[in-house]
Amino acid sequence: MAQQKMTKAEKSWIVYDVGNSALVLLATSVIPIYFSSLAPEGGVVVAWSYAETVASLIIALLMPILGSIADMQGMKKKFIVGCVGTGVVATVALGFVTAALAFLVVYVISSVALNSSMVFYDALLVDTTTDERMDEISSQGYAWGYIGSCVPFIACLGVVLGADALGITMQTAMQIAFCITGAWWAIFTIPLLRNVQQLHYKPREPHAVSRAVRGLAGTLREIWGNRAIRYYMIAYFFYIDGVHTIIKLSTSYGTDLGIDSTQLVLALLVTQFVAFPSAIIYGRLSSRYGTRRMLLIAIAAYFGITLFAAFFLRSAVEFWFLAILVGMFQGGIQALSRSEFGKLCPKERANEYFGFFDIFGKYAAILGTFLVGTFTALTGNSSIGVLSIAVLFVVGFCVMLRVPERTGA
Repeated sequence: MAQQKMTKAEKSWIVYDVGNSALVLLATSVIPIYFSSLAPEGGVVVAWSYAETVASLIIALLMPILGSIADMQGMKKKFIVGCVGTGVVATVALGFVTAALAFLVVYVISSVALNSSMVFYDALLVDTTTDERMDEISSQGYAWGYIGSCVPFIACLGVVLGADALGITMQTAMQIAFCITGAWWAIFTIPLLRNVQQLHYKPREPHAVSRAVRGLAGTLREIWGNRAIRYYMIAYFFYIDGVHTIIKLSTSYGTDLGIDSTQLVLALLVTQFVAFPSAIIYGRLSSRYGTRRMLLIAIAAYFGITLFAAFFLRSAVEFWFLAILVGMFQGGIQALSRSEFGKLCPKERANEYFGFFDIFGKYAAILGTFLVGTFTALTGNSSIGVLSIAVLFVVGFCVMLRVPERTGA
């Protein structure tokens, strides 16, 4: 069957991933390395792990309440504007902060803004396309996000690595890099705001915040009472923990092993190029073999990746191999997780449900980064910290087996 041509709304929704992914890529590669130059010797993995934990906790606490408000007519895009505006300012500010603790505080603000915008963006998927096309469009978003983010990233990398040739200091180079990243994010937000409309919504009502707080318990009961959503979210809680932790801490882990920072950054860049076709292929395979089955394959693959990182990753060559493996499954597991939940949740309450979906994802990220940081601090061996991730994939796989298979999805 020929592929259906994408609508303007679908294309505009996809390109937002191109914009925000520039900061995601910078945050998983250059920023941790730059932070290590600001921080006292030792403790980089622990400090970075706890910063990510704080950011994840803030997002998890805010999103159900803000998500419920955002479900009201005309509110989704207003929240996106607020998050992107705050995030862009914080991203640019990162280049002007030199104290380690202050840098972490500003980074937490930018991370909260970025990831909060992603919750509202994910919820707009139900307004952008149909259930039948959600896997395809979600996968296209991640795919183009991977490849599109490489453009500003390569520009940033050229400025940072060529600072001496350009006659500028490293701090000035980083300031330019953060400005490029912030501008890229802002520019690619514009099509989303112009061309995607909130079609599913709740009517506006007075005292929205207090109503949202009071309604949390009822929504939780609804989620728990739906067998498919209940098991799906529990499985997601565990397996996405490992995925997020690997993404967030891979560079810090490589630095701790003594791998050259340039090798780390270039290897992660390769991940983006591998992930581009892989995410698209994964989305199309899901229509043939089912979303649940493809998610199970990705979870099993990540279990193997974790074991490889803990037991065999010791050199730059092995880090490059790991980056390629991650690229093959990273986009697929994230894209299909998002689209499958979009098909399961009520459309007019998508933001509220995605807020809880994000709680499971962000609390999982809290658990993963906390485990890695704690086990590394206790044992002095970051490999043991990484090994703690494997059990989460096992639990996620077993619970996913209990999620009913969706016919034709």
